[in-house]
Amino acid sequence: MPRKRGKLKNSKNSSAANLGFEEKLWAAADALRNNMDAAEYKHVVLGLIFLKYISDAFEEYHAKLVSEMDQGADPEDPDEYRAVNIFWVPKEARWSHLKANAKQPNIGQLVDDAMVAIERDNPSLKGVLPKDYARPGLDKQSLGRLIDLVSNIGLEDEENRSKDILGRVYEYFLSQFASAEGKKGGQFYTPRCVVKLLVEMLAPYQGRVYDPCCGSGGLFVQSQKFLEGHGVKLGGIGIHGQESNPATWQLAKMNLAMRRIDADFGPHHADTFHNDLQEDLKAHHLLANSPFKMSDWGGVRLTDDLRWRYGVPPAGNANFIHVQHIIDRLASTECAASLCMPGV
Repeated sequence: MPRKRGKLKNSKNSSAANLGFEEKLWAAADALRNNMDAAEYKHVVLGLIFLKYISDAFEEYHAKLVSEMDQGADPEDPDEYRAVNIFWVPKEARWSHLKANAKQPNIGQLVDDAMVAIERDNPSLKGVLPKDYARPGLDKQSLGRLIDLVSNIGLEDEENRSKDILGRVYEYFLSQFASAEGKKGGQFYTPRCVVKLLVEMLAPYQGRVYDPCCGSGGLFVQSQKFLEGHGVKLGGIGIHGQESNPATWQLAKMNLAMRRIDADFGPHHADTFHNDLQEDLKAHHLLANSPFKMSDWGGVRLTDDLRWRYGVPPAGNANFIHVQHIIDRLASTECAASLCMPGV
């Protein structure tokens, strides 16, 4: 007997966007979820939104190059796009191709092939994109309708992308999925209002910004918005982060790639406690929604760690390790670090 399908929450208070159509878009996407868990479905939806975004950006620049062919432009040369920080999208991965085949029974395999092709031709995305759309448990008719739904988001021109419409939709969906997953949602999403407050407190105008448990990258997105709001270019700060959950690490990479934010997340996901990928980093601004009250963090293996300048953290509670790790990463005693208790 199929399990009873619960409706995903749709709290206006957790909205990260005020677009007018985001709630209708969410409701329509939710209606296609069938019996999938929110934790699984989010990767289906967010992967398609990411693919739509980079395809739109590609297609617009492709049209520009076509108009300049008499001047020597080559619209099928990947280097033309890389030179202006636009992802190269091969023909089999372009949204127009997927949309045209959305009703075909092999649409799941076509989406997987598109993700593989994009990773192949864009090394910075290697290992980032979801590639399990062909699995038997994903209803292909619902997938086709979801592709049609995402196709209707008005993002086909630079003016709309400059308003970060798709990025805001992505963030809104992140907040809704976090709400639907309940307590576990706090592992990949911190409410935007909390992140905004803490970023305003830290005022990261320059220097290195670090989040040792970065989730889906909300701190970095808000840091960009902070700088834009103060007329400062993002290039003035360095973005550094780490995330232990492989699926959440992928979300963060996609989240920042959509906004063209360069970030050092390390070559892979990793546990900050036992595989510190940023051990030589000294940050000027550090903010973390740390997973407090962890009772089983493997402390017996780290009794001689150089980070414990104020004493070895107790093996049964990870709170003290978070505090000392943050202190160890600060560039000087004048730098501030803010901690956010995890969401529910």
